[in-house]
Amino acid sequence: MRINARIFCVVALLQAVCSLPGLAQDAWLPVHGLWVWKSPTVLAAPHAAEALRDFCQAQSINEVYISVPRSVDSEEEGRLVGVIRPLHAAHIRVEALLSSTEADEPGKHRDLLLDKVRNILAFNQKHSGARFDGIHLDVEPQQRPENKGPGNLRFLPGLTDAFRAVRALAEPAGLTVNADIQNKLLKGSVEQRQMLLSAVPRVTLMLYELDNPEDGHSAEQQEETLRTASGNFLATAYKDISDVHLARMAIALRTADYAARMPEMLRLLDDANRANPHYLGWARHSYNDTLATPAGQ
Repeated sequence: MRINARIFCVVALLQAVCSLPGLAQDAWLPVHGLWVWKSPTVLAAPHAAEALRDFCQAQSINEVYISVPRSVDSEEEGRLVGVIRPLHAAHIRVEALLSSTEADEPGKHRDLLLDKVRNILAFNQKHSGARFDGIHLDVEPQQRPENKGPGNLRFLPGLTDAFRAVRALAEPAGLTVNADIQNKLLKGSVEQRQMLLSAVPRVTLMLYELDNPEDGHSAEQQEETLRTASGNFLATAYKDISDVHLARMAIALRTADYAARMPEMLRLLDDANRANPHYLGWARHSYNDTLATPAGQ
């Protein structure tokens, strides 16, 4: 009798827990990210933190990538604290967005990137109640003339070295690392793709210019193009790689390609790829595009 009573209590407890809001839902919780560029300008606007929080909640965004300048004065530091607190209160993660076109090169350029990471670590130590949750890397050596052209991945070893160096600083401090990548990087050999996908735990594929509102394509055509392309790139990225410790991939879309249809195209990414174990979620470029007077990248 006592055993049966205990079993009954355990079952009742489990049923009660599962009935709590959010706990009975599917355990699959995709990343829904958003870039915020020119943060000193954007966050200086009246009620900027609340406006950003409200936008994220309305658009189902659960993490934000806030650009952090090389040097942060006390006023900018206060703005960052002022935006992180309400985002955290709304259960939205915040990553420090760090950019470079040359950090693949060892020496002063990579050291500058690592110094930026150290600045984020120092910020977190100073503001434990309003800390960044991760580092988001926008390192683009492919923008330099010598790295342009199809199949030109000469910069990849240096790029992955930079990723690993950032990860070595960030992870012991409890920060995640996510790196933006271009589809060019997924067209390399098995060895090259494995090098890339083992360097960081998360990557975000910039899946841009698939479509354009001026092309005159129907909604159905746009959706089929995105559905096919996202699935193909996920398949291509991980093809023939046996390593289990690989980055999961989010897929980013930009406002210029889909305009007002962005929300439904982002939902399509989740619907089309949720069964793929490598799929991390989506990201939206960018919050600046939604502002009345956009602050450019």
